Amino acid sequence: MSDEPPTPPAGLTADMVDTLNGYSPDQLQHVVNYAEELAEHKAHEARLEEESAENETDEHPDNLPDDVPSKATITIKEINDNRYYYWQWREGDKIKSKYKSPVNPEGD
Repeated sequence: MSDEPPTPPAGLTADMVDTLNGYSPDQLQHVVNYAEELAEHKAHEARLEEESAENETDEHPDNLPDDVPSKATITIKEINDNRYYYWQWREGDKIKSKYKSPVNPEGD
């Protein structure tokens, strides 16, 4: 280990470096652990968003209800052995849904 302090990465602001330099070794270890967990969480969220985008269909009907955003896609949900179409879209971290119609309206 060098007697000189490490050179901070270019991506850190001077305020961040000053704050970290004021921490004890124990506090810095807590920051390391938190930063690793936070990085994993954000990477997981990014993968979920990417998978969600890949699963969306290219079909996009023009007859969207007024309260359904244009980015919504149609998904099928099964409830009590019956299948239904729902509009589905993402708002921040939440997935929103709105009923559209039964998959087999005639009961086929």
